[in-house]
Amino acid sequence: MKRKIAAPIAAFSLAFGAFFMQSAMPSDPIMTKESGTYIVNTTELGKDVVGYRATTPLKIHIKDGKVQKVEALKNMETPKYFAMIKKGLLEAWNGKTVKQASTMKVDAVTGATLSSDAVIKNVQLGLDYYNRNKK
Repeated sequence: MKRKIAAPIAAFSLAFGAFFMQSAMPSDPIMTKESGTYIVNTTELGKDVVGYRATTPLKIHIKDGKVQKVEALKNMETPKYFAMIKKGLLEAWNGKTVKQASTMKVDAVTGATLSSDAVIKNVQLGLDYYNRNKK
C-alpha cells in the first residue's frame, strides 16, 4: 500500500519541482522586449569598459530593426563632460538600422574622449548582443 501512494507523490513532487524551477529562472537581464521595442542594457556587457572615472552603462532602444535612442544610465563620469556626450554623441545612432549603426565610425566628443570612447564601445557591444540574441 505504501508503494502505491509513494510513487504518485514522488512523481508529483518532481513535476512540481521542475515547474517551480522553470518559472523561477530569471529572464535575460541584458535584453528585454517591451511593446515591440528591444532594450539592450550594457551594464553587464560593458562591465570592463571604463571611461574617465568608471563604467558608462547604457540602454539601447531598438524597434523594427532601427535604433530609437541610446540612453545613458547612472554613472560616475564628470557631469559637466558627460552632459556634452548626452547632447552630442548619444543621438548619433538614432534612426539608423542596426546594421548601419554597427558599422558607423563615430567621433569622440572633444574634451570627453575617454568617456566618449567608452560610450561608443558600449553601443557596439549592445548592438552585437542584439544581433546575436534577437528572437
